[in-house]
Amino acid sequence: MKAIVVTDQTAGTAGMTPAERPEPTPAGNDVLVEVFASGFTPDELTWPSSWTDRLGRDRTPSVPGHELAGVVAALGYGTTGLSVGQRVFGLTDWTRDGTLAEYAAVEARNLAPLPGDVDFTVGASLPISGLTAWQGLFQHGRLQVGQSVLVHGAAGGVGSMVTQLAREAGAHVIGTGRAAHRQAALDYGAQEFVDLEKDTLEDVGGVDLVFDVFGGDVGRRSAGLVQAGGTLVTIAGPPEVRPANGLAIDFVVEPDRAQLGELVQRVRDGRLRTNIGTVSTLDDAVAAFNPTERVKGKTIIRIRP
Repeated sequence: MKAIVVTDQTAGTAGMTPAERPEPTPAGNDVLVEVFASGFTPDELTWPSSWTDRLGRDRTPSVPGHELAGVVAALGYGTTGLSVGQRVFGLTDWTRDGTLAEYAAVEARNLAPLPGDVDFTVGASLPISGLTAWQGLFQHGRLQVGQSVLVHGAAGGVGSMVTQLAREAGAHVIGTGRAAHRQAALDYGAQEFVDLEKDTLEDVGGVDLVFDVFGGDVGRRSAGLVQAGGTLVTIAGPPEVRPANGLAIDFVVEPDRAQLGELVQRVRDGRLRTNIGTVSTLDDAVAAFNPTERVKGKTIIRIRP
């Protein structure tokens, strides 16, 4: 099968190459997915899991990408809950070969049914951004109706999902970003916007929940905005500063079939929009992984027409 592989950690994205790889064999409780569309995270080649397995052993040549939408091609021994020919989407294990390939072996529990009226491209754009937003807001942030949420990067891949889900949940949403992103953040549902290059972040005042995707100076300053009993949720690594009278939680997104179902249902009924910027082919995946200019929205690799 055609795939994109990496073999040299020191080379990073410059070491990505197209290759012919054996079609994976689904293990017990796996499914083999014929991949129609794939998503990736730009910095995933900096993750140790891209190069080693759960026991720390080298697993190169490895296939990047961890989001997919496609069709179940085969079932591993003992696999239940899905069937051959079923449309699915989901998030693959970090320490196994990924989704920039024509086929991927995935644990069945990491996948959810993809309704026939949702395009594969849309399905592949949902898992990481959507699950990150859902888990940060509702599991870790314990968001309640009427609370205030400060969403950093509100027009970005994760931030746009956070903004929409928080607004739908009845929160007052304050988005941040560059001036050029103001209208997009408002269109996604932010009721206020802070230009991080010109406005004073501290003027926001106290909020119940901060969803941080930046870390660094923005993360440090955001801790002081969390009011008593509130939460700073971050995906930018362990926070350097914690709220004086609140919680600070950093987390890594996890697969969840039920949450994927919630997300795709919102897409179907118009309550949630994905933020897709570019759609490329597998032949152009290396270039898409190494863009020469700033990319708006999420890049999706369309494996099959």
